[in-house]
Amino acid sequence: MNNISLSVVVIFHEMQREAERTLYSLSAAYQSGVSALDYEIIAIDNGSVCPLNPDRVGELGRNIKYHYFDTDSVSPVDAINYGVSIAEGEFVAVIVDGARMSTPGLIGRTLKALELVEQPFVCALAWHLGPDVQKKSMLEGYNQSEEDLLLDSIDWQKNGYKLFDISTIAPSSKAGFLGGMPGECSWFAMRRSHYLYMGGYDPRFQAPGGGLVNHDFLNRITQQSQISPIIILGEGLFHQIHGGVATNSKPGEHPLPSFMRDYEKIHNRPFKFIRHESPLYFGEVSTEAARFLASSIDNGYKF
Repeated sequence: MNNISLSVVVIFHEMQREAERTLYSLSAAYQSGVSALDYEIIAIDNGSVCPLNPDRVGELGRNIKYHYFDTDSVSPVDAINYGVSIAEGEFVAVIVDGARMSTPGLIGRTLKALELVEQPFVCALAWHLGPDVQKKSMLEGYNQSEEDLLLDSIDWQKNGYKLFDISTIAPSSKAGFLGGMPGECSWFAMRRSHYLYMGGYDPRFQAPGGGLVNHDFLNRITQQSQISPIIILGEGLFHQIHGGVATNSKPGEHPLPSFMRDYEKIHNRPFKFIRHESPLYFGEVSTEAARFLASSIDNGYKF
């Protein structure tokens, strides 16, 4: 009998360094208040030339299932939809960018939030490791070696909330915990059946990194009256620097204009963010995360 409540689908592409931390941060050894029987992690290597080591992946947690997705596509969309199709949980969570580490209460809080309403859409905010957003900090010398030293300095494996101490909130989440829905969700969870009912991620988004597929999916969710968005307080995702298509782009090389053209070609209209004005908020805020409550006030959020 299958008792798995949640399937976490996480996508990797040329991320041997980053994947080990990400998968450990999702493992039952690190996550609090849950066991490996409560959820599964579907780790998908999306056509990497240097793929993850399946044996090493298995050592990080007995509930981690590794799949190599053989593709020539530069987009993660097909791999994500494949991961959801093989998921065993009633609910599914998606991390499009496998370079994102999590805080230790993310899965437990998400599982509780998923039970609050009939059709939940649970979202967590995002941060960049380092002294500034990474497209800026990398111009000042921030790189993988610097990041390794930074992570080693906080012993995050014992207290993952210390990740807040060494990170900068991502532009998509800049309004903070109480600032409404972010511009995109680096972590979201919902009923698997409803994801499939919606047709999943739109397979027409084949740009590097998926282009605006995350934004597109969030807009589609927002337009569904039966969906109740929920923002998890006090938890988050933390992006490791790895040369990502958008997150680590150099000045003048950001792919957003190309992504916007791609979106307009797919939908025959320009992209426009559809904001959900009244999400629910659920969770607790640690001492380390408290300053990002203040950022909601600093950015003009009306209570």
